[in-house]
Amino acid sequence: MRISLVSMPWQSIRLPSLPVALLHARLTEDRPGDTVAEYHGYLRWAEFLLESSAGSVTPADYMSVADDGVFHGLGDWVFSGVLYDDPDWRADVLDDYARRYGVDVEVARRARSHAGRFVEIAVDEILATGPEVVGFTSTFMQNVPSLAAARRLKERAPHVIVVMGGGNCDGSMGHVLHRNHPFVDYVVRGEGELAFPELLRSIEAGVRPVDVPGVCWWRGEESVANPQAPRAVPPDVIPRPDFDGWQLALDASGMTDHLEPELVLEGARGCWWGEKHQCTFCGLNGSSIEFRSRPAERMWSDLRHLVARHRILDVIMVDNIIDMAYFRDLLPRLAEADWDLRIHYEVKANLQPEQVELLAAAGVMCVQPGIESLSRRVLGLMNKGTTGVINLRTLRECENRGITASWNYLYGFPGETADDYDPIIDQLPALAHLQPPGSVSRLLLERFSPYFDRPELGFRERRPAEMYEHVYDLPERELHDMVYFFDSPPQGIGADTARRLHAAVERWQRDHSRSSLIARDGSGDALVIEDSRAGRPQREHVLTGWRAAAYRALERGRDARSLVDALAAAGHERSPADVEDWLAEQVAYGLLFVDDGVHVALATSGAPRKAGGPLTESLKIFPHVRLPFTFPWWRFEHEPPAATPEQSEPRVQV
Repeated sequence: MRISLVSMPWQSIRLPSLPVALLHARLTEDRPGDTVAEYHGYLRWAEFLLESSAGSVTPADYMSVADDGVFHGLGDWVFSGVLYDDPDWRADVLDDYARRYGVDVEVARRARSHAGRFVEIAVDEILATGPEVVGFTSTFMQNVPSLAAARRLKERAPHVIVVMGGGNCDGSMGHVLHRNHPFVDYVVRGEGELAFPELLRSIEAGVRPVDVPGVCWWRGEESVANPQAPRAVPPDVIPRPDFDGWQLALDASGMTDHLEPELVLEGARGCWWGEKHQCTFCGLNGSSIEFRSRPAERMWSDLRHLVARHRILDVIMVDNIIDMAYFRDLLPRLAEADWDLRIHYEVKANLQPEQVELLAAAGVMCVQPGIESLSRRVLGLMNKGTTGVINLRTLRECENRGITASWNYLYGFPGETADDYDPIIDQLPALAHLQPPGSVSRLLLERFSPYFDRPELGFRERRPAEMYEHVYDLPERELHDMVYFFDSPPQGIGADTARRLHAAVERWQRDHSRSSLIARDGSGDALVIEDSRAGRPQREHVLTGWRAAAYRALERGRDARSLVDALAAAGHERSPADVEDWLAEQVAYGLLFVDDGVHVALATSGAPRKAGGPLTESLKIFPHVRLPFTFPWWRFEHEPPAATPEQSEPRVQV
C-alpha cells in the first residue's frame, strides 16, 4: 500500500513529528512492502506564511500562535473558515472573546487570510505521492487544520482513505470527531503502534475493522466505535523513531535560517506515580496511565544513533515522568560519554541533591519538576506526593547545578483557603534568587483528570471551555464529548488572594535576574551568606558555631524538634526555645523558608545560572508533541492575559 503520514500545523517547527516518526518506523517493521511518504504540513505552513505574506508573518509569529494560542483556540480558528467554507466564520465571536480576555489575535487574523490557499497546496502535495491511505496525527491545535485538509482531500480524491489519530482522538473525543465528520473514514483511538497496521490489513483485505481495538468506522451512515485496547502497547513494540523524512523536509524548507532544530524522544509512557496516586487535576495520560519504560540499553542506543545521525544535540524527552531506574542505568552512561548534549526531562519534584547533580552531569539542562505549589496542604489536595519544602529544595539544587526548572504555580483547588496562601505569599520575596514559575494559573478542568471523572471532588458544574465557541460548529452536547478543556465555577481562593499571588510572582519574575543568595565557607566553622537579592539590603550574614551547623543541617529541610536532635548529635546542645527563636529570626531575614513547621535553607552554593540557551527558550511553552494516536498531554506555561474591567480576576489557565 501507499501511505502518507501527515502532521499539520500547529506543532512546533523546531521539532520533528514524533507520531509520524514512530508510525513510519513501525510500518517499516510490520509492513515492509508498503511505501510510506511523510508530509510535514506544519513546516510547510510556516514557510508558506513567510512567502505569501511577503515576510510579514514570520516563523516567530507562527510560534507565537503555536505557543500562546493553545488556550484560546487561535490556531484552530485560523483554519475553521476553511473547514466551514466561510472565510469570516465566527470572526466576530473571536473578536469579542479577545476583547474580554485581553488576547492579541492580530497574527492569527493575518494568518487566516492565507489558510484557504495553503490547504489547497497541502492537498496537492499530499496527493502528488499517490497515496491510498492518508493518516493525520492530531493533538491540540492540529485538529481543525487536519479536518480542513481531510475534507478537501476527500472532495478531490474520494477513493483515498482518510484516517485520523492522536491525542485529540482518545476516548470519547475520537468517536465524536468521527461521527461529526463523515469525510474521515477511520479514527484510531488510543495508541497506534499495533492498531494502525492492523487497520491497514483490514483496509487491504476489504473487510470491516470490527476487531481492531479503538477504531471508529462507518456501517453505512452509522459511526461505530470499537472498544479501546484493554492493555497498553508494550515498550518492545515501540520502535526507534525515524526522523529521516523530517530532516529532508527541514533542509528543503528554508526554516533552518529561522530556528535551531531539536530532537524529541521518549523513554517511557504513562506515569508510575499516577498509576496509584494520580494528581487530582492531571489528565496527561488520557485513557492509558500504565507506566512502561524502555530498557536503558535500548534508550542509550537510540539516543546515540539519532544524535549522531542528525547532528543535533538538543534533545527533548517527552516522558511524563523519568523512569527512576534511569538514574542507575542511563544517566551515568550519558555523564561518562561527555557529549555536549542539552536534554529536557520531566521529573518528580522530590529529587535528592545527588540526583540533581547526576542529571546535570548527564547533560540535562532543563527539567519540568511539576512543582505546582509551595504549600504542603495545597499539594496534599493535589495528591502530588511532595511538599513545599521539598519543592523549594529542588529549585535550590537546580540553581546550584545550572539546570533550568520550568514550572507553573497553580491555584483554585477545592478545599484550599487564603490561610494556605498568605504565609507563602509573604515569603515569596525571599525566593527572588530561585527560578520563578513561568505563570500563575487558576486551575482549568481537563478531561481524563480525577477532577473531571469524579465531580464529587468539587467540580460538579462544567461546560466546554469558552474558546471552543469560535472553533467548532457543533452543539454543546457534542463538544462536551469532544474537547479537552472545560470551564467550571472557580473553586478555592477568591480573587483578592489570587491577585496577591499574581503580584508576588510578577515581582519574583522581575527580580530574579538581579538576585543572588550564596553561601560559602568562612574561616573556621563559619558560614558566610552573601545576600544580593533585589528589594533587600545588600549584606553578609556570618553564622558561626551551632548556628552555622544548624543552617547546614537545614539543607534538606527539618522541623524544630528534628533540628534540636541533629544539633545534639553534632555536639551542639541547644534548648528548643533557642532553636525556635533562631529559626524565626532566619525566616525574617529570608534565609529560610518555612511551610507547615518545616524549614529549609534557601542559600545556593554558587553563582546562579540566570539564562538558558535555545532549548530553554523553546520550552517556555512546551511544543505540541504527542505520541502516535495517544496521549500524554504536556503541561503548558503561558503568560496570563491581562485583567479587564469586566473581570474580577485574570482568566488564566493551565
